[in-house]
Amino acid sequence: MTTKLTPQGFSAWSQYIHGICSIELDSSKSYLIETRLKGLLQQTAATSYEDLLHRVRGDVTRKLEQQVIDAITTNETSFFRDSAPFELLRHKLLPELVDRRRQSGMRRVPIRIWSAACSTGQEVYSTAIVLKELLGNVGDYDIRILATDISDQAIGQASRGLFSPHEISRGLDPSLINRHFVAEGDKWKIRDELRAMATFRTLNLFQPFSFPTPFDIIFCRNVAIYFNESDRIQLFRNLGRFLARDGALIIGSTESITGLCPEFKPQRYHRSVFYLQEK
Repeated sequence: MTTKLTPQGFSAWSQYIHGICSIELDSSKSYLIETRLKGLLQQTAATSYEDLLHRVRGDVTRKLEQQVIDAITTNETSFFRDSAPFELLRHKLLPELVDRRRQSGMRRVPIRIWSAACSTGQEVYSTAIVLKELLGNVGDYDIRILATDISDQAIGQASRGLFSPHEISRGLDPSLINRHFVAEGDKWKIRDELRAMATFRTLNLFQPFSFPTPFDIIFCRNVAIYFNESDRIQLFRNLGRFLARDGALIIGSTESITGLCPEFKPQRYHRSVFYLQEK
């Protein structure tokens, strides 16, 4: 069995992967396809990576395609990853949002947040923890967090809200763990009150989608780095369609929209940058 990816095989795979999830792989990433798809190669008893691609393309159920997406997409994350966005959320965006809504006469303030590439859920539950710590009785507010990711596998884990001791130790101090998680066997589970804030859904950000209401805050962090420039422009404009008039877009600390989408205007708050959209 040929287990090395040929240059022609890499070209075919990179085009296919870009077509299904827009991830851009240059020739230096040949090893990534080999290592991440090795399990699928063995599972399907394919004779080569080219044979595997033929089988994936021929699978009318598209289950193999989803397995490729699960394997190729990066799900490296942690609780309160890059703390600055959550300080921004806690000290500026949420207090100002609540004040604006109360001044407009709303008694049960609606808060709509979208974690557009939620991975295994740490960003979602970090957000829920900020909401709980800041607002207290979250039942007094109409809070809805939408969590989406292209990976079925990641969404499944995120939806369960169940984390290993290693996962729970990354970004959470003991006091937060004790307040917001309960032990379940050898793992930790997010408390039901916080889990109830979130809805999870598999979503490809480059395929048509719609939502009934816009979002006050959209997180899409450390995602655009995997795309080429034209796809980044499309990504941010797709997100912008569902950003409220006074809503904030939060992207990764190493990412920038400047020069790509002039309708997004950067705003600085201490160590954080977020974007408002001109309507």
